[in-house]
Amino acid sequence: WRTGDFEPGIELVDELLFAREQEIFRIDDEEEFLQSVERARGRHVKGEGPVFALYETIEALAETVRNERRHFTDKEEALIRGLRRQTHVLFEEHLAQQRAAAGTEEGT
Repeated sequence: WRTGDFEPGIELVDELLFAREQEIFRIDDEEEFLQSVERARGRHVKGEGPVFALYETIEALAETVRNERRHFTDKEEALIRGLRRQTHVLFEEHLAQQRAAAGTEEGT
């Protein structure tokens, strides 16, 4: 959760191999995977820039819905799904820039 990037998780192999079924879930749909990743990034990764402003927008909408003690409307759900698609692209670009900068720093 520190970076929001995908990192090798060798320490999880035993847990995955020997866990009971109810402890593991599978996401077969690419869209659901993207939404799940962006939901987690929005909760756990902090920073500045356009992608983080979108995460804050999503959280503000969710907070409004929670405060009003209601469910999301279809339009709100569609808006959040669309914003998360945007955050996914922006965050992947952000990570690519960080990797490029780290590679430049290593080469100096």
